[in-house]
Amino acid sequence: MISRNLFSRAKSRYRGFTLIELLISVILAAMVTAAAMGIYITQHKQLLVQEDISDMQSSIRASAVELATNIRMAGYNIPEGVIPLEAYNTNPDTIVVMYDTGNLRDVAIDWPMPQPSAELRCDDDDLSGLHDSDWVYIYDPSTQSGEFFLVTQVQYASGHIQHNTMPLSRAYPLGSVLYRMDRFKYYIDRTDPHHPNLMVEEVGGNPQVYAENITDLNFRYVLSSGAIVDVPPSVDMVREIIIEIDARTNRPDEDFQVDFRTRDLTTRVKVRNLGIG
Repeated sequence: MISRNLFSRAKSRYRGFTLIELLISVILAAMVTAAAMGIYITQHKQLLVQEDISDMQSSIRASAVELATNIRMAGYNIPEGVIPLEAYNTNPDTIVVMYDTGNLRDVAIDWPMPQPSAELRCDDDDLSGLHDSDWVYIYDPSTQSGEFFLVTQVQYASGHIQHNTMPLSRAYPLGSVLYRMDRFKYYIDRTDPHHPNLMVEEVGGNPQVYAENITDLNFRYVLSSGAIVDVPPSVDMVREIIIEIDARTNRPDEDFQVDFRTRDLTTRVKVRNLGIG
């Protein structure tokens, strides 16, 4: 009798889980795992959204700084007759600005060009601010016109400038002035409608993406009269430019009211060098 009780107690002490208990354990573990995965997926999605928003804000701020910096310089040391700013109400708008970098000072050709392909002779001038593969603007004061050309070689000792790969449109006379100008064209490329980009095109270069997912670009011009227009009747009348930029996230947000989260930024730039005369 005693041995039977001892055996029963020993048997009950080492009894395992029942099938129902195992099923309950599995269900509870599955519920906990599902809840944890749900939290992870939600947090991961929010992280991606925040990254997209951060990238969007960085893009729109960088775009505003880039545009404001170069627009503010438009017209600096630009000779008479050269257009320092071009405005296009193209929806999204396009703008072209040009200004002198100041790398060349009082550089002029000392001999008339016999033909458009001839080298430029600047015998007595300092060409240290000029380098091979630079783009240079040659300006004829007598006609108040000129053009860009690519420098292939600078001969510092003799003061000669070669442009072997591209003849000029005409032979320039004695006294024609050389400028190391920058020219920037900004516009929106909507080739991929899902990822429109702010593009910048410099002299002699191919268009480059400056900022991604910029959806709209708008310029308004404050004139000397106080009027605000989309396209100024004369560049010399412009006193301030209002820049409006729209951007959106790289990916749609399914939990948001619309497909993409968006931001817009407006800044005003006072032009320093237009209408000085």
